[in-house]
Amino acid sequence: MEIDEQIFEFTDDIGPEKIIHLYEPRTGMKAIVVVDNVAAGPAIGGVRMAPDVTLNEVRRLARAMTYKNIMAGLPHGGGKSGIIADPKTVNKEQVIRTFARGIKNLLEYIPGPDMGTDEASMAYVYDETSRAVGLPRELGGIPLDEIGATGYGVAECADVARDYINLDLNGARLVIEGFGNVGKPAARFLAEKGVILIGASDSKGTIFNSKGLNIEELIRIKELTGSVTNYKDGEVLTTTDLLLINTDILIPAARPDVISDANSDVVDAKLIIEGANIPITESAERALHERGILVVPDFVANAGGVITASVEYHGGTESLALDRTKNTIRRNTKELLDKVYNEKTYPRETAVGIAKERVKKAMKFREWM
Repeated sequence: MEIDEQIFEFTDDIGPEKIIHLYEPRTGMKAIVVVDNVAAGPAIGGVRMAPDVTLNEVRRLARAMTYKNIMAGLPHGGGKSGIIADPKTVNKEQVIRTFARGIKNLLEYIPGPDMGTDEASMAYVYDETSRAVGLPRELGGIPLDEIGATGYGVAECADVARDYINLDLNGARLVIEGFGNVGKPAARFLAEKGVILIGASDSKGTIFNSKGLNIEELIRIKELTGSVTNYKDGEVLTTTDLLLINTDILIPAARPDVISDANSDVVDAKLIIEGANIPITESAERALHERGILVVPDFVANAGGVITASVEYHGGTESLALDRTKNTIRRNTKELLDKVYNEKTYPRETAVGIAKERVKKAMKFREWM
């Protein structure tokens, strides 16, 4: 009874529709799947693999996907899954295939790559279930990490948001928390607009140079050694020191709740573009807004990956995916910020209002709703 009450405590007028716990005793595979809402179509959402992933994290991520997909105008609802394992220490293929067999009949959920999984992981899922997105090119996919779809959208979002705070991107300073599959391409695409990367972090620390970091060399070092801290031309700081760096643009692009009430007061930026899902707690987001820092919410800013995934799923091309990402994110960012600045509202509350209204309209067309 206690578990049931905990689960139903999460529900509201949108979802989640299903919360599934998977356990395979022979291999010890443990996973959580949350299908939040499928009014707009079958749910698309990534498969996260981490030793500390929780039900609450997966639930919040699934809701973010519902909002993200409806804001992007995709024929998909939102879902998410988390495999409770360390991708660096387990037999990854075995764990992924075991997980995939567990969701084979969950037809309303289409998996994609996320933290701890990649195109190869989705190939295993596809082999077991015949449905997945973010597949390798060899299987007809549009590899999301290779083309940097999410980072591309983040850069386009920043290009629109800058107009609302009178920020010139040419020479603007950039700090990225989590220099991985989102952070690296975001740095590249923003550099094309004249932005200078001065700080970047990963789980092992932060590298900082006020005059600028060489992005291609930093990427090379990160891929070769596993950490940005091995980059030679910069000052090595702790991971948490990254938030103290005075910058124009901050992109949190790693785990949830990196910025919270405990540290939001030290953030020294003009614009925050959420490259990761739920990287800032809602109360901290509001505190940042009250300090005059513009924060563009995750499901508006980082939809490039799922837009590309949807284009792939429906047989589209890479160029179509990038065009749609650019147009959709720019349009949504402008719609949101016009409303925020004209009506003097708070960005996340406004964005959730827009997304929720669209979800409820979709629900009205479904008989079972």
